[in-house]
Amino acid sequence: MNKIIIRKTEALNEWRRNLKSDINFIPTMGNLHDGHQKLISTAKNSNCYTNLLSIFVNPLQFENKEDLESYPKTIDKDIEIAFSNGADAIFIPNTIDIYPKNNKNNCYLKASKELSSALCGLSRAGHFDGVCTVVYRLLKLIQPRNLYLGEKDWQQLLIIRNLLEEKKFNVNIISVPTQRDYDGVPFSSRNKLLSKNEREILKLFSNEISNAKKIFKKDKKIDLKQLTKKLKSKNISIEYLEHLHPYSLKKVQAEDNITILAGAIKCGKTRLIDHVFLMKRNPIIAIDGPAGSGKSTITKLIAKELNLLYLDTGAMYRAISWFFKKEKIDYDKDSELKKILNNISIVFKSNSLYQQDVFINNICVTEAIRSQEISSIVSKISSIKKVREFLVNAQRKIGESGGLVAEGRDIGTTVFPDAELKIFLTASIDERAKRRKSELELRGPEKIDFNQLRELIRKRDFDDSTRKISPLTKANDAIELLTDGYSINEVVEKIINIYNLKIPKEIQFE
Repeated sequence: MNKIIIRKTEALNEWRRNLKSDINFIPTMGNLHDGHQKLISTAKNSNCYTNLLSIFVNPLQFENKEDLESYPKTIDKDIEIAFSNGADAIFIPNTIDIYPKNNKNNCYLKASKELSSALCGLSRAGHFDGVCTVVYRLLKLIQPRNLYLGEKDWQQLLIIRNLLEEKKFNVNIISVPTQRDYDGVPFSSRNKLLSKNEREILKLFSNEISNAKKIFKKDKKIDLKQLTKKLKSKNISIEYLEHLHPYSLKKVQAEDNITILAGAIKCGKTRLIDHVFLMKRNPIIAIDGPAGSGKSTITKLIAKELNLLYLDTGAMYRAISWFFKKEKIDYDKDSELKKILNNISIVFKSNSLYQQDVFINNICVTEAIRSQEISSIVSKISSIKKVREFLVNAQRKIGESGGLVAEGRDIGTTVFPDAELKIFLTASIDERAKRRKSELELRGPEKIDFNQLRELIRKRDFDDSTRKISPLTKANDAIELLTDGYSINEVVEKIINIYNLKIPKEIQFE
């Protein structure tokens, strides 16, 4: 594709009409740095769409004329950087193109009051209104499929995401982690305005909040007053320093696992921001749903894609069921169960096929626990109070440090009720019976009766959803996905997209 520079909206419209692909859009105000380069290269490597970068210094985002005029402008170098990193086209409009005079179509928007009333919004009246207005105008002109934004401007990213939802834009936001220079300072177009001494002040600030993150990992708490005092002792002019919920930007609650420590400082006349995300434990994805909904297959693929531990809780219940049957244990005798369970060890081990084998008391039961015979008894055994208590405790112990995706029937309601993402995966009974039949036929020559299998699944649903202890039910904050008509990869993609909305990329890459 020929590289092209577009300067007029009419030329943009003509160019877009002749395109034979969707658009990846990277909006900038120019003075490109390594952070912008990462946005462009991420877009280039994500798909085969056309990559369009815009350079427009939006006057509505500046508090005064002096600040607007002092903003660094390096257009020739920007063009070179954009094309060399994967941009296919660059849109460089002027103010009249974006905000035509006396044009009734000019739409000046207000940012979310809830999101813009914290952090930068406290001292930059109207700034985020200007952001929303220009983004809305650009999106209407360009009509991209994907919008690439940096997490460095986290509050701005949240506000733009809210704008897209409010205006019902069919655009995916793809965020890129904050990119930092060799000294730990986040890349910013305004960094070029700093003197050597001012750069050193910014470095001290970034290093101190980075150190606060290291302390938080160890102690699970942060002392804002002490940190503020330490920063001021180093002659750092703090505009704000807040510890907040990362999505609502409200004060942190005791139950919050992921939070944000965000601050803004003044270095001479230049205002700069930085933040870190804090976690008490790594994120957890809980996937619940009825038998045959595809939980195991989908959970394995998500774990692999996101580099998370896969916890197959269903296999743990099946392994117990297999053991009880093999040893002819009368599990109705409650008095004996505790002693028996205390002598059971269930371990998952990766095999040569990059899959997990299940061992109970050192016996590999990966295949044996998937038989119809075990399927017909596992619901009853899993409803036994002592069995559930034993395995729930084992599962919670595995999940203490997070970083896993677990599937079952009570993961989001009982085992990990504080999981960051809860999915209730389901499908019609006919669809689940069809999948189960195909799965069993691949394992051996045994003839499978579809109607019989369908009734077994119906009975399993009833048993799971009506048992007294931890019945199968959708958690109040779970997202339900009906998978009829969707491929496995499509469902995996849906869940990963939801995960990316709930978990900052900066955390995922740690």
